[in-house]
Amino acid sequence: MSPALWGHAAMLCFSALVAGSFALGSLAANEIEPAALNAARFAIAACVIGTAVLATGGMTRSALRAPWRYLVLGALFSVYFVLMFEGLKTAPPVSAAAVFTLTPILAGLFGWLLLAQVTTPRMALALAIGAAGALWVIFRADISALLAFEVGRGEVIYFVGCIAHAIYTPMIRKLNRGEPAVVFTFGTLLAGVLVLVIYGWSDIIATDWVALPPIVWITLVYIAVFASAATFVLLQFATLRLPSAKVMAYTYLTPSWVICWQIALGNPVPSGLVFGGIGLTIIALLLLLRDDSQRQSMP
Repeated sequence: MSPALWGHAAMLCFSALVAGSFALGSLAANEIEPAALNAARFAIAACVIGTAVLATGGMTRSALRAPWRYLVLGALFSVYFVLMFEGLKTAPPVSAAAVFTLTPILAGLFGWLLLAQVTTPRMALALAIGAAGALWVIFRADISALLAFEVGRGEVIYFVGCIAHAIYTPMIRKLNRGEPAVVFTFGTLLAGVLVLVIYGWSDIIATDWVALPPIVWITLVYIAVFASAATFVLLQFATLRLPSAKVMAYTYLTPSWVICWQIALGNPVPSGLVFGGIGLTIIALLLLLRDDSQRQSMP
């Protein structure tokens, strides 16, 4: 496959893994403070990725230059995760998921500002179709639920986090100096641990880690290994091969993957109307893939 198609494959896996963190995270959200949870997840993920770095040759001297780059990226992603959990304290999950679908549009804006990446008409159409499909899935084909959407304090907090996430995506390409994705991810995770430990120290030491229920540890291991370490690598791998708007467009698939997770966990299958929204997100992705193929065939 071409580098662009490899990038799309990486983001397909990314969206499925992120959806799992929503399904499991909702079960542990009220058991631990966001800063403490995310400091632990970043630390575990750093250990996993650090082992991979050692197995593939270790950190190169060039990767250690300008360490401030990792601090910028680690801070941005830390802001996103902490504000996501802070927002979910008061925002209903459906409303928060609706806010998350704004991230691809924001990523396209920051991709233009930071990297001069231009969104083609086909990409714009794909983003619009994907947003419509995602909202249809999020609100489970209920027009009245969509029309009743109200933005509260939690949604505003989470929206700020989504801005940080959208900036993070083009900043990967802007700050990367040729380091492999796994090495760059390791540096970002270490910086994220530092930021979260400084910010959330009081929450970390106040948490009774031994008394946490099993679901917290199950969730923590999942979000650290699969929804942090693996997705960090996948996101950075894809960002070096795709425009920022295309990378973040895969967030539109997350609600569909969440439905799959819920079915797997024993929840009922949603109504047939909801699958119309899933179809729209697939159409959006096909438009993105078609845009790539046309570009590659041009002389």
